[in-house]
Amino acid sequence: FIKGGILFLFCVTIVWVSVFLYVVFYYTYVPSVEHIKSVNLQFTPCDRNNGDMDKGVCSFPRAHVQLTKSNQLLMVGQPYKITLVLEVPESERNKELGMFLVCGQLTNKGGITISHSCRATMLRYRSPLVHLLTVLALSPFYVTNLLEEKQILQVELFSNFEEDQVYPVTDVYVELQSEMIEVYSSKLQIDAHLSGIRYLMFHWPAISAALGVSFNLAVIAFIVILSWWQLYGPYPISEDEEEDDTEDNPKILKLQESFEEEESGERKFVLERKLSSSEA
Repeated sequence: FIKGGILFLFCVTIVWVSVFLYVVFYYTYVPSVEHIKSVNLQFTPCDRNNGDMDKGVCSFPRAHVQLTKSNQLLMVGQPYKITLVLEVPESERNKELGMFLVCGQLTNKGGITISHSCRATMLRYRSPLVHLLTVLALSPFYVTNLLEEKQILQVELFSNFEEDQVYPVTDVYVELQSEMIEVYSSKLQIDAHLSGIRYLMFHWPAISAALGVSFNLAVIAFIVILSWWQLYGPYPISEDEEEDDTEDNPKILKLQESFEEEESGERKFVLERKLSSSEA
């Protein structure tokens, strides 16, 4: 009963160690798939003395986004897609605006620019007839504020960005190069491009966990068995067993006889030399 309990505890310990090693490997090897940071745009208001009160905005809207207060947020060697998501109203001002530039700048903790990118975007066009029919069809939802006349613009600033181990990115600066743009809200979205083992581990976690734990279990069991064999086995062979082996094996007997004959011959040769030297 005691041996069975010890064996059971030993097996449970090996299983838990295998699970623990897989969990540690998963959180170390697989990065966070998505990071979302809010973007608070700021601008310079127009001066009343210049007569620009009808514009309201007299500078490009810009924002500073701090990704992390530590040294690093993104995983080194992992490709990322960095996108600025803009929620803009379908106002006449935005429709007349046309295309405008959205720029992003990545810097490290010391303020050194790591990468810079600008992308053009605009509201999706809808003819007046389509817009009128849409408003009439969805008017109950618009009246009850369940829907809004707005569009979501996703501007992909960096398509395949990889973190630098020497200069990790900690801050992002965003600028909308238009004084006429009207924005409800904006956010910065960072998505990881998973591939290979990382892709399998993230999208098929159950199968990956079963395979990983089984592999760890096999390796640990092999190491334990090998260690036990080195410490407690093989068992030493007694003299009686050695004699039995030699008697059963004629080749060993012949080798022993030849070895004994050689030894006796060498002894005779040594004795003859001693006798000859003494007589001389």
